[in-house]
Amino acid sequence: MSDENKHHATAAALLPLVGGADNVTSVAHCMTRLRLGLRDRSLVRDERLKALPAVMGVVEDDTYQIVLGPGAVARVTPEFEALVEAERGGTAEARRAAAETAPEHGTGAVTAEGLAVQGAALRAERKKRNATPFKLFLRRIADIFVPLIPALIGCGIIAGLNGLLINLHWLPAMTPALAAIASGFMALITVFVGYNTAREFGGTPILGGAVASIIVYAGVADVEAFGRHLSPGQGGVLGALGAAWLGVHVEKWCRRRVPESVDVLVTPTVTVLVAGLATLFGLMFLAGEVSAWIGDAADWLLTHGGAGAGLLLGGLFLPLVMLGLHQALIPIHTTLIEGAGFTVLLPILAMAGAGQVGAAIAIHVRLPHNTSVRATIKSALWPGFLGVGEPLIYGVSLPLGRPFVTACAGGAFGGAFVGLFNQLGTDVGSTAIGPSGWALFPLLDGNHGLGRTIAVYAAGLLVGYVAGFLATYFFGFTKTMLRELNAAPDTPATAGAAAPPPAPAGRVTEKV
Repeated sequence: MSDENKHHATAAALLPLVGGADNVTSVAHCMTRLRLGLRDRSLVRDERLKALPAVMGVVEDDTYQIVLGPGAVARVTPEFEALVEAERGGTAEARRAAAETAPEHGTGAVTAEGLAVQGAALRAERKKRNATPFKLFLRRIADIFVPLIPALIGCGIIAGLNGLLINLHWLPAMTPALAAIASGFMALITVFVGYNTAREFGGTPILGGAVASIIVYAGVADVEAFGRHLSPGQGGVLGALGAAWLGVHVEKWCRRRVPESVDVLVTPTVTVLVAGLATLFGLMFLAGEVSAWIGDAADWLLTHGGAGAGLLLGGLFLPLVMLGLHQALIPIHTTLIEGAGFTVLLPILAMAGAGQVGAAIAIHVRLPHNTSVRATIKSALWPGFLGVGEPLIYGVSLPLGRPFVTACAGGAFGGAFVGLFNQLGTDVGSTAIGPSGWALFPLLDGNHGLGRTIAVYAAGLLVGYVAGFLATYFFGFTKTMLRELNAAPDTPATAGAAAPPPAPAGRVTEKV
């Protein structure tokens, strides 16, 4: 089957399992997940959906998120959207194709059903906890930056390739062209941030982009604010966020008060003028100071407390993800990339995924008779190596409880290792946000050459794998857990069940 047919088949298999086109209110995707808005969540057939070979896992948040992995999700999404549109239009062929393509999997065919049920309950509980105004605000901020990640990755890899060619003195005639390709997006990233900010907060996107574009206009060097001349780009993405957000509020104020007959002339003019003046004579300066403080704070943190800072960042990142607080780091990463060319925080945070992988391997070793859990690990381990950790988190470690804590310990040791080298003067950074694990290698950059940067990051991953494995192997299970989870399939404890009993995880979660 060709790749095109494979992705079409995946989309056609997914559609009936999420309740059909009439149940889908929105379709979007990020790096790894197909994000669906659904009218009626009860129409989704979770177990059959999770059993599809292309599905790595499911995450329930404000949208229903199906983890398909990097690359695949970008190809499946347009096929899925086309099927939704065709079915809504009453195309009988599309309905029939979707129904015929959906495989007849039984429940629990691939995943460990007992752990999956507990994982779903934990996701639902987390979703309820995350519905606070602060976390909803962070989610909106994340939604501004997530669409920019593919461009950040592409330009970051090209920048890394260009740096390699320059260091090797190869193709000198080509490097200026590659530099232009890699730098063009970053030079105008504030415009895209402004556009997405206005769209996210209910304004006219192009007006948000227009206001944010003031920040990168060369002529701002002639403007004096707070006793100093402004610099093009001063304030960066933080200034663009503030400018576009202010523009949205000015636009909404105008819409409520300006007569319809002159709205098309007055509202855009007032929006750009008021928000633009506020940007030039306030926001650019303030955002520039905050951006400089973020860069200085990151340098100070890793220079003076690199190992300790790495220990905390690597160990706490998985819980931050569970709480939705990791979204607050996205503008920080982007600000660091915009200022220094790379973010030193992402490689440290990526160690959390290494600890998760090491923990999963230990679980696989410790449960030789639990074929259900081992099948889940086998299907999710390689995506875990590439930085897609949701299937391992929600399908294995989090429902078990203790292994989630030991996975965090593995991430802490890996983070401490990378942080120590930052403290010793070897910066390990990433030129883009999004990937982690092995997928981060093409995006690595630092201050002492690519070879040393890659070596430190690879060694950090190895430390995370080993620490996560050892912590989970020796401390991830009680004797009771091992006896009940590792029971042979034909023993009374699991007879007639499709997966291990959920009772142990209930005890474990009390100990976390």
